[in-house]
Amino acid sequence: MSKTSWIWNAPTWPELTFQPERLAQALKSARSEVGRLFGKAEAIGATDLADVEREVWSGEAVSTAAIEGETLNLASVRSSIARRLGITVDVMAAVPRNVEGLLDVMENAAADWDADLTKERLCRWQAALFPAEGTALRHIETGRFRTHEDPMQIVSGPMGKEHVHYVAPPSAAVPAEMHSFLKWFNGTRAGSEDGLVRAGIAHLWFESIHPFEDGNGRVGRAILDLALAQDVRTATRLHGVSSELCRRQMQYYDALNRAGRGTGDITDWLEWFLDVYVDACRATSRLVDESLMRARYWSDHREVALNERQRKVINKMLEAGPGRFEGGLTLRKYVGIADTSRATAFRDIEDLVKNGLLLAEGTGRGTRYNLALPGWEWKPFDRDVPVR
Repeated sequence: MSKTSWIWNAPTWPELTFQPERLAQALKSARSEVGRLFGKAEAIGATDLADVEREVWSGEAVSTAAIEGETLNLASVRSSIARRLGITVDVMAAVPRNVEGLLDVMENAAADWDADLTKERLCRWQAALFPAEGTALRHIETGRFRTHEDPMQIVSGPMGKEHVHYVAPPSAAVPAEMHSFLKWFNGTRAGSEDGLVRAGIAHLWFESIHPFEDGNGRVGRAILDLALAQDVRTATRLHGVSSELCRRQMQYYDALNRAGRGTGDITDWLEWFLDVYVDACRATSRLVDESLMRARYWSDHREVALNERQRKVINKMLEAGPGRFEGGLTLRKYVGIADTSRATAFRDIEDLVKNGLLLAEGTGRGTRYNLALPGWEWKPFDRDVPVR
């Protein structure tokens, strides 16, 4: 592999170029989707919006970790996010330090969107991801840029048969490389570059430098969140981009690798990123739609007197989302959720059907019940969304 194969050895580096005419339609679609998303978000109340934000943020945290091969406990993630958003929950799960650290990073990226991105801020983010500084078998440099002399490589495959996808600049060059990156990032915050294009450039540029020994992916996606918050000039977490990147994980790796071997023209990367952004906004829009649907559902049935068991089961179905309560509601499921007898469950369900809250499908033991949602057309998500 020749030395000039990597983007940071291109003659124009660190300047990254693109063809605006090729991005025009993609940008138009992206602006349309984000406008639609925030328009819908304004239509729901603060409580419902906080619930949507918790769903999106939970999915983002789980997804950004999953991209790196780390599995987070969803209950722990949701408990910590509920506390941060002031949402009251019945049971709070224990939250490990690494989960708190990741959420601290994500919260800082969105909440402090108007603050400069500095070396010190990035190093704090990276250190928060590794509260124990690695394991007994592998020590990780935290809170500072990498210093090791070995090449920083992104590889796959078994030992002895590794395939090198990318080689980052040597550690000695990292301080100067990051100085150029941070100068550009902070200098373009005022709008000299389209905000969505800037976000795509920022993520690729940071990942091309790969300044830390570990945690570059999660920090790089936090930079993406920061840039997107700066684009809309508000502390938002509604975009849901990491969840979409996780869904397209192999494409994500391929897109980064192709750009990393390029000449500095990153039009292909930006086209792909904008397509990801559009789908991410659409997925969150569906969550907002479902929140509005829940509000309308309770409004339509506000005069129906429900007991605690019935309300618990209906809430469970609404939280899962229309069509995602697997297999529909059965008598057996009702007994389990409501912790009641079959006879009581049968009477409760009959009452819910009579009052128009549930629709019965099938007969006898094969009867299933679904939410009565007139006019609601459910379409499956392209990506998984955490549910209770």
